Amino acid sequence: MGLLKKNRKIEPKCEYCIYASIPNDRTEALCLKEGVVGLDNSCKKFKYDPLKRVPVKITFQNNFTEDDFKL
Repeated sequence: MGLLKKNRKIEPKCEYCIYASIPNDRTEALCLKEGVVGLDNSCKKFKYDPLKRVPVKITFQNNFTEDDFKL
């Protein structure tokens, strides 16, 4: 849980746990410790796996004018 202590914005979810296997349909997780669980579920054995986290896409506004690019 060392990484979880550094970044407290990550809430424990089976979706990000090292013990959970996520199938392609992404409806449930197969946990090595708890069995079949929901993706939002978590337990006391949670350990964060940063490789399972899908980053949030950043969208940019396209309302630039020509003056925005002049020095």
